[in-house]
Amino acid sequence: MEIKQTTANALSHVVAKAIINAPIEKVNIADWLLNLPDAEYQKCSVNHIAAGATRTYDGQPMSINVEMIGEALVIQHYVATEFRADYCRMLSQSDVISQNGRSKVQVLWELKATRIDDQRCEYTNEIHATATPQFLEFIDKHGITLAQAAAARQAASDLHNQEETPLFAKSIEAKALNGIYGF
Repeated sequence: MEIKQTTANALSHVVAKAIINAPIEKVNIADWLLNLPDAEYQKCSVNHIAAGATRTYDGQPMSINVEMIGEALVIQHYVATEFRADYCRMLSQSDVISQNGRSKVQVLWELKATRIDDQRCEYTNEIHATATPQFLEFIDKHGITLAQAAAARQAASDLHNQEETPLFAKSIEAKALNGIYGF
């Protein structure tokens, strides 16, 4: 079940962009993401721990990502709600483990390629994090306001996205041009 992000439950919203030096016709974000080897994922951020692909019970493609966002270990269970060569919409009810314990946040991850010219496209990596009712109970129990949690998440997510986006773009580019992972 998707929780709509509102001003009352928003934790973060970050966007980063990078150039892919490959024609858009050769770029396939869905194929890249849903077949991404663990080692390639780890190369895209010092905070990436593991990645794998699977399916939901009803057959929807999933990407499982384990990473550090700030001081929290986040296990993301991204279900592909849309997946095409130029766009993927991934939705996760993510486990968040911090020094205070464990909770859940919803993360919407959008990956998009937009044509610039015959030889290049722009990659956009956009992430929305939303507090779940469980997360709101968790921060209340620990005396943390939503504003404090959101400020910490926004700063950590922005830093993380700025690091991974250009490396994701390089990986997508290598796959588009060479047909294999590895940049």
